[in-house]
Amino acid sequence: MTLGIGTRVEHPEFGKGVVIQVYNDSYEITFIDYGTKNIAKSFEKLKVVDFRASETDLLSFEKVEKVFRKLLFSITDIQKPIHLGEKWVGGQVILKPGKTGLQEKIVPIDTFFHKIVMVRDRLRVMEQKINASQGLSDAEKVDLQQYITRIYGSLTTFNVLFEYKEDHFVGERSK
Repeated sequence: MTLGIGTRVEHPEFGKGVVIQVYNDSYEITFIDYGTKNIAKSFEKLKVVDFRASETDLLSFEKVEKVFRKLLFSITDIQKPIHLGEKWVGGQVILKPGKTGLQEKIVPIDTFFHKIVMVRDRLRVMEQKINASQGLSDAEKVDLQQYITRIYGSLTTFNVLFEYKEDHFVGERSK
C-alpha cells in the first residue's frame, strides 16, 4: 500500500507527521518537532494514523509553488534572492597591480558579489526582453540569445562565490 500526500503518520523516533511528497522508494514527511525527513517506504515501524490514498499524479504543493516561482521570475523583473557562499562572507577582493609602486585596491566581497548578481539579473532581463520582442525575427532572437549564453559562459569563473549551484552562470557547453 502506498501512502498518499496528506496521510498522517507516527514515527517511533520523530513522532507525528504528515506525508508531503511520495517518491519511488521513500516518503517526504514533515514532523511536528523534527521538521522534514525522508523515510524509506520499507521502514516497517511507521504507523499510519489517518490514511490518504495515493493519487496517480503525485504533485505536491511544494512542486506547484516551485513551478509558479520559476514562471514568475522568468516573466517579470522580480529576481529571487541570491546568496553569497558562507565561506566568503566578510571577505575581501584584493586587486594588486603588476606595476610596482602602485597601491592595491581592496573591495568588500559582498559589494563585489552584489555587482556580479546585478550583471546576472540584467542579463536575464535582457533575455526576457529579447524573447518577448515583436520586432525581432526568430532567427534574430536565436542569434542574440547565443551571445547572452556566451556571456554567461564568460562569467562561470564567479560561480565559486555562489552558495547554491542553481544560481550559477551556465555557459554554452553546460546548457
